[in-house]
Amino acid sequence: MSTISFRLPESLHKKIKELAEKEGISMNQFITLAVSEKMSALLTVDYLKERAKKANKKKFIDVMDQVPDVEPEEYDKL
Repeated sequence: MSTISFRLPESLHKKIKELAEKEGISMNQFITLAVSEKMSALLTVDYLKERAKKANKKKFIDVMDQVPDVEPEEYDKL
């Protein structure tokens, strides 16, 4: 584990403390989870951009053409 020291505005510190207490976890765990969630979101965007570069419209259309043209089940309708 690494230790990091950083400054937070008092209002942000207070809100983190409140939310961590509400969740029943430490502030350290709350911040670790928040950083993990942000990293995951950013890495997902990068991953999707890389996948999009490999996209092939013709292959996509070929696959979509194999989907039967039927009405969805009642529970799947919007």
